This record gives sequence, C-alpha cells and structure tokens, in this order.
Amino acid sequence: MGESAFLDRNTRADFQRSGTYHILVVSGMNVSILAFVVFWTLRRLRAGELFASVLTVVLGVSYAFLTDVGAPVWRSTIMMAAYLAARLVYRDRSSLNALGAAALGLMIVDPKSLLDASFQLTFLSVLIVGALAIPVIERSSQPYRRGLRHIGSTDYDHALRPRVAQFRLDLRMIACRLAPFLGPRIPAATLITASRCGIALYDVLIVSGLIQLGLALPMAWYFHRATVIGLPANMLAVPLTEVLMPSAVLALALGFIATSVAKVPALIAGIALEGITGTVRGLGGLRLADFRLPLPDGWMVVGAMVSLMVSMLLARRRAAWSCLGLASLLLTTLWIALVPPRSRSVGGVAEITAIDVGEGDATLVIAPDRRAMLIDAGGMPGSGKSNFDIGEDVISPYLWYRRIRQLDVVVATHGHWDHVGGMRNVIANFRPRELWIGDNPPTPGLEFLVQHAAREGIVVRRFSAGDATSWGGLAVRALAPAKEAPNRPRRPNDDCLALKMTYGNTSVLLEGDSEKSTERELVQQNAAAGLLKVGHHGSSTSTSPELLVGVHPTMAVISVGRDNTYGHPRGDVLRRLEKSGASVYRTDLDGLVTFILDGASIKATALH
Repeated sequence: MGESAFLDRNTRADFQRSGTYHILVVSGMNVSILAFVVFWTLRRLRAGELFASVLTVVLGVSYAFLTDVGAPVWRSTIMMAAYLAARLVYRDRSSLNALGAAALGLMIVDPKSLLDASFQLTFLSVLIVGALAIPVIERSSQPYRRGLRHIGSTDYDHALRPRVAQFRLDLRMIACRLAPFLGPRIPAATLITASRCGIALYDVLIVSGLIQLGLALPMAWYFHRATVIGLPANMLAVPLTEVLMPSAVLALALGFIATSVAKVPALIAGIALEGITGTVRGLGGLRLADFRLPLPDGWMVVGAMVSLMVSMLLARRRAAWSCLGLASLLLTTLWIALVPPRSRSVGGVAEITAIDVGEGDATLVIAPDRRAMLIDAGGMPGSGKSNFDIGEDVISPYLWYRRIRQLDVVVATHGHWDHVGGMRNVIANFRPRELWIGDNPPTPGLEFLVQHAAREGIVVRRFSAGDATSWGGLAVRALAPAKEAPNRPRRPNDDCLALKMTYGNTSVLLEGDSEKSTERELVQQNAAAGLLKVGHHGSSTSTSPELLVGVHPTMAVISVGRDNTYGHPRGDVLRRLEKSGASVYRTDLDGLVTFILDGASIKATALH
C-alpha cells in the first residue's frame, strides 16, 4: 500500500545494502504481480478477454492512485495497459515500445520528472530487461524452454536446433532408465519440472545480474552504493514477493467476508514475508554488503553510459559481438566499484572545512598530501530514536561529493552527542585507519565509540596536552586535555581534545567544546593561530578575552545551528571576536565554509 511510517532505519538499511529496496517500497513489480494474478484468475473463471483486460487496467490505475508513489507505479501501469490493448487487437507485445509510450505519457504530464532519480531508475531497469536481458534469454535459455514442450514427440525434434533436440533426447533416455523403478510417467514429469525450474532460475540470474550491472552508475551517483550481493538476494526474495503480494491482497479481500477464511492466505503471506526479511537481514547484515562509493567522476559517467548503449546495440547481433558488449558493461561496473576517483581537493595546501551539521561539530581536514581527517561527526539529541542520522544523511554525502572513499583519521574530541552522534555511520562508510581521542576520563558515548572502533580493527590513539605528531604534511599538537587532571571539579567539556595544526607559517586551533578554565591552559602552550574554530558553538563559557589575546586569530568560524534553543552564538562572544579583529564565519548563516592554508596565508573560500 506504500505505507512506510513503521519501517525503522535498520530495516531500510538492510534492504538497501542487499539491493532489494525495490521490494520494500511499492514499485512497478507490485503492479506486475497484481495485474498478472487478476488477469489470470479472471481468464480461468471464463471471463471474456475484453472484460478481463478492462478490469485489470482499472484495478492497476486504482492501485497507482491509491499508493501515489510516482513514476515506478505509473510506468508499470501504462505499460500494462499498452500490452493488454495491443493484445486485444492481436498485436504482438513489445516491451520497448510500451516503455517508450509510458515515458512519453509521464513526461507530457510532468516534463521535470525526467530529472527524478525514481524516473531514471525505473525506466532504465526495464530498458535493460528489454534491450539486454530478453535478447540474452532468447539466445540461451528460451530454445530449451520451448524444447520441453511435447517431450514425447520425436517429430517435434526436427523443428528444433540440434543441441535442443539432443537435450530432449537426453531427457527421454534418462526417463527410460528410471521408468522400471518409478513407472512410465513420473520420471518424465519430474525431469521436465526440474528442467523448467532450472531454466527459470537461470532467467532470474540473467535479469538480476544485468540490472545490477546496468544500474551501477545511478546507484553510485544517487545512493553511493555498489550492490555486491544484489544478485543472490534478489534470486531469493523476488520469488517470495510473487507469493506475498497476491496472498496479502487475497487475505485483505477475504477479511471483509470472514476473518476465518482470510487466515489461510494471511498465513501464506506471513511465511513469505518472514522468508524475505530473513534473507534480507542475513545478506544485508554482511560486511561485504555495505560497499559504499564516492561520486563517480566525469570519465566514469561517460564510460558507463557508452558501454551500456554499446551493449544494447550489440545484444541481438552475433554471439561474439554480444559478449563483447556485455564484457564492456562488466568492466565499467568494476571500474566504478573498485577504482577510486580522484578526490576533489586542491593538493599542496591544507583545507579546513566546517560542515554545517546544525547544533553540533564536524570539521573536515584535508592534508597537503590529500589525506583526509574528520574531527567530530555531529549528532542529534535522542538520535537513537530517530530515523535521521547526521553521519549518514549529512556528513557522508558531503564526503562522497568530495570523492573521498576512505578517511585516514577520525577524531572524537569528547563524548557528547552533538560531536560523536554521527560517528558510527561515518566509520562504517569510510573505514578510517585511526581513531584519535583525548586521554581523559571515560564517558558512555566515547567508550561505545572506542569499542566499536576496536571491533572494526581501527587503531585507537590517545592524546593529551604536549603530545605531537606529523600527519600528511601538517604538524599536529595536542593542547588539551591535561595529562593529569587538576584536583578540582571539572566540567565534561574541559576534558575535550584540543588540537593545533600548523602548515608552514599558518595554523588553526580547533578547541572543540573547551571552556574558560581549559582556555587558560591553552594560552600557556603557544596557542597562537590565524584561524580559530570557536569553542562550544559560541557559548558564553568559551572564547574568553584571554584566549583571543593569546591566539590572536584573523579568522574565526562558529559551528552552530540556526535558531537553536541555546541562544548560540552569544552576543558577548560575537562582540569579543569583532573587537579582536577576526573575520567571523557561521555555519548557520554561511553554511559550509572552507579555509585554505597555503603556508603563508589563510583564505576563506566557497570552493565547494
């Protein structure tokens, strides 16, 4: 019915990872199954062909209006109506002509639908089936399917290809060998049924495989995924969907008559549903299934489009040419999946980007050698109960847009939700080599992150004031937390990891949520920097006059949410920054801001 309010994020993610998301949502396949069952049932009940066709179309259109999910359902409904209309006037079916009619109809109603991902995916999928899968099936398995007819007739052998006739002869010989044990009819019927099941399995394999190859580019472009296990997942889940859909509709219809009668189809639907979700949960939970991709570059896009068109043009030519076209499609798919595109970074300079994550912190650092570090990953209060995740829905898309496939380092300054709430999905998507944290007292959020990193095989490094390292051409020094906490009560923010990064004669101070007591300690450690990442989102508890005198920044950036409930940034903080002479940038007003440190000067840029 298209109702998705009760689907949790984990369920959606499993279907996306396994390449079976089209089953979870209402798609053209639902219309196909519904139309087939209705038309087949009406014809078996001796209904006239005109009546069965009209009623099937009416039900299909009603279902499209009821679900109201756009291009996929309407594409299938228009194609179904075109097919039934052609059948009534004794014309052969043509999937590509029906597909063209559906595309033309939808674009007449809404020309801008051409730019929608759902429009492109549904039409491209069926185009791949009609222009690639069907020619392959007609050339390979369809002759054998026809060869299973009239298996006992030797005269029919002469109308078939030699290899198909030999296949029929082999089946008859095996049946004769088994006849003394099973009787004259059972062996032949069993062999024919087994052969038909094998051919059907092969057809599903071909269709699913070619769709996965043909959709590699849009899947990477729109969803940043490579559906590695889409083939086995669809082979198991799609047949169960063909059982689930009519059983559920029948149970719903019978429920208006008598619930006792509806229990049988409801039970069948429930078993099919358990089979689908069990398959998806098992395969989608595999680490191999979570294969994420950055935005493909221009050459990849051109290569994928050209190889798909070439494979379609060669599909009905000689076998050698057809195989050549399919090989080119396979190679471009492997190119997209395995070859990382060149990242969108300048190179030879340091980039500091404050990502707009609302009321939270997330800072991307690109080293001069193009290695990438993410400091904090934002988060939302009560994020465990929400289907929206900053790490998956905000930070990851930006990193993929920058064509970053793997992070070298992730940094968790401290364990508050607005800094580490999105970190788990960032780690899952970008497989960082190291996790940096402060050597401070454990908190539940930080300990959970450390344990998760350990399970993923990520090296955890702890820093405290005075520790220094070199990373990607940058000199990195920790200014907080102190090695030994003073014997006085400390606020959690005072245990925040504060870092100073230096490239040439330019520096940036990233103080996280450090407050005034910690800022006094920072000033004593040569915290001078041209760029200041303002502490605690511009709260009054940070950015003290002493810090601004010691740092003397020329530029400052505040990561803060628009119209947040805390009143950040505070007016007194903005006045102190203005008095210090620093140019102030804010993510709530300016959005994402990137600063370029070239070793001699610092520049703010709208490069991205």
